[in-house]
Amino acid sequence: MSDKTLDNFGNDNSAAAKARLLPHASGVYLMKDSAQRVIYIGKAKDLRNRAISYFHKSAIEDSRTSVFVPEIADIDYIQTESEVDALLLEARLIKDIQPKYNRDLKDSKTFPYLQIRTRESFPRVEITRTPKEHGVRLFGPFTNSSGLRGAIIVLQKIFKFRTCSLDIRPNDERFRWFRPCILYSINQCSGACNFRTASSEYRKNIHRLIRFLEGNKKSLIEGLKREMKLESNERNYEIAAELRDQIHNLETLDQHGNIDTHVQPEAFVIDPRRGVLGLKKIFKLEELPRTIEGIDIAHLGGCDMVASLVCFTDGLPFKSGYRRYKIKTVNGIDDFACMTEVVTRRFAHNDDNNPPPDILLIDGGKGQLNSVLSALSRTYSQPKLVISLAKRDEEVFIPNQDEPLHLSRHSFALRLLQYVRDEAHRFAQHYHHILRKKRFTPE
Repeated sequence: MSDKTLDNFGNDNSAAAKARLLPHASGVYLMKDSAQRVIYIGKAKDLRNRAISYFHKSAIEDSRTSVFVPEIADIDYIQTESEVDALLLEARLIKDIQPKYNRDLKDSKTFPYLQIRTRESFPRVEITRTPKEHGVRLFGPFTNSSGLRGAIIVLQKIFKFRTCSLDIRPNDERFRWFRPCILYSINQCSGACNFRTASSEYRKNIHRLIRFLEGNKKSLIEGLKREMKLESNERNYEIAAELRDQIHNLETLDQHGNIDTHVQPEAFVIDPRRGVLGLKKIFKLEELPRTIEGIDIAHLGGCDMVASLVCFTDGLPFKSGYRRYKIKTVNGIDDFACMTEVVTRRFAHNDDNNPPPDILLIDGGKGQLNSVLSALSRTYSQPKLVISLAKRDEEVFIPNQDEPLHLSRHSFALRLLQYVRDEAHRFAQHYHHILRKKRFTPE
């Protein structure tokens, strides 16, 4: 990691004045007291703006910062090449220095860790608040789980590791016929679940990821360049091209390493894993439903009719799979017809790059469900299971069953379905408001 440290802030010794001299760049800031002890460490995508904010009236009044702001006498910083670098550096510094006002991060049960299961044939990468003691590499703790999720998505595009909970073993024949999820289709995962990559090659990428997480980005890039040259000399041009792309993505991490654009909403009220397990049990599915898609319609009196399609992978939102539609064939208020159009457009083709989900969730009751099932009967691909969730009594309607299913209000499965439904509603409303704003804004 290429870091830049500022030691001399100028002649004005006040911390507020020093804050105004920090660069508009990503990095980590270190707040110090009058004895030059580091009392707080934080990260920022804009060091100057973040540091200055501590000297505003709102920071003095905020209970989260008011306890240490009066003690700030000095500020140091370390500039990084990207937000991802800043996130990882912050975690390392907090762990090493253990500042007075970051002490709560010592509690591994409260804050998230990045955990790599190194003993697996295809090591999975996951975020956990209860890290294991053996067979893993741990990084953290991190101050913010949503920011960590955003960073993981950025790094997954470079190192192609898996984040699923599948127990993949090289001698398990069932995975030879396993269909990879959407992450493989969009080139964000190497497809270990279908043996699209050898265990040895996969573990190379995990080793590279670990080196990056340890802060050895510069030496990692140098090593990748040597590997690329060797593979090119051996005429292994496909491998050399993959290494070239990996080098480029690492060198330009600042251009696509803004974790705010990749962050996934976190479901604080559900346990994604238990939600998925619950759905498997309730609907008697042979496999865990790894992908769930939700559809919703939005309009105002039949104007600016739109639809949303949201995608969840392993119980969490997967924003790269989100889609939005302008309704083209429906005039007037007819939600059934709108659903039919969206479903037809989504499943009109058998596209390996956009496989059908394990579960398709429709917002509505039995009528909406039957309308969608009728449309699906005329499409080329179909989800494994189609259900609808009615808002009024949170009833779940299932094909070929007259009576709805009533799940416990405390069911993790119901909470996950509600999360998908509500996210589809939010995304549809957001698009609808965009179109309305365009229509009423003069050019």
